[in-house]
Amino acid sequence: MMNIQKIYRNNPAYPSPLKKYLADGAPEVLSAIGNPGILQGKSLAIFSSIKCPGDIIIKTYDLICQLRDAGVTVIGGFHSPMEQECLNILFKGKQPVIICPTRSIEKMKIKEDFKKPLEDARLLILSSFYERENRITMERAARRNRFIAAMADAVFIAHAEPDGKTEQLCREILTWDRPLYTIDSNANKNLLSMAVASVTAGNMLKWMTANKSVLNN
Repeated sequence: MMNIQKIYRNNPAYPSPLKKYLADGAPEVLSAIGNPGILQGKSLAIFSSIKCPGDIIIKTYDLICQLRDAGVTVIGGFHSPMEQECLNILFKGKQPVIICPTRSIEKMKIKEDFKKPLEDARLLILSSFYERENRITMERAARRNRFIAAMADAVFIAHAEPDGKTEQLCREILTWDRPLYTIDSNANKNLLSMAVASVTAGNMLKWMTANKSVLNN
C-alpha cells in the first residue's frame, strides 16, 4: 500500500481554483498518492467522450505527443478509450501527470504501469472522494470531471457527443472563463459553435504561449 497524504481545504497546498469555481462544493479534503508538488505548477485537463471519430483520434495523438515533449502537466480521469491512449503516450515522456480516479484511493491497487512514474516523482494520483466512496458511479464521474476542470489552468476536450455529459461540462467551463480548446474538426461543430477555441497539433503550443495558459515557464 502506497502512502496516502491528506490535503485539507485550509492547507496552502490545496488548489485554490477549486474554492473559486466549485465554491461550497469544493471538497473538504483531497487524498493523494505520489508527488503533491505537481499541484504547484500549471496543468491542462483533457477529456473525451467514449466514442471518438477517427480523424480526431489521429489529431489528438499528434497533439498529446507535442504536449508531452513540451513538458506540459496533464490532468485527467483517463477513463474513456481516447483518454487511456493519451495516458499511454504521456507515460513515455518525462512531464508530470495527475490522475483523478472516480472513487476513493484508500484501497486502490496501484497499476503496474503507474509504479515507475510514481518512483520518478512525476505522477500524482488525486482523489476528491471520501474513503467510503469506493465504487464508480455516473454521478461520481460527473463530480470528478467538474473537479478536474475546476483545478486545471486550461481544458482540452478532444470530442464531446452532442447533448452528452461532456458537452454539458463544456458549457459550465465556458461560464468560468477558463481557456477551453478542442480539435478543429467537422465532428466537433457542436463545440465550435459554443465558441470553444479550435486548435491543431501545429498551433496548440503557440496558442498556449500567447495565452500563458498552461506552460510552466
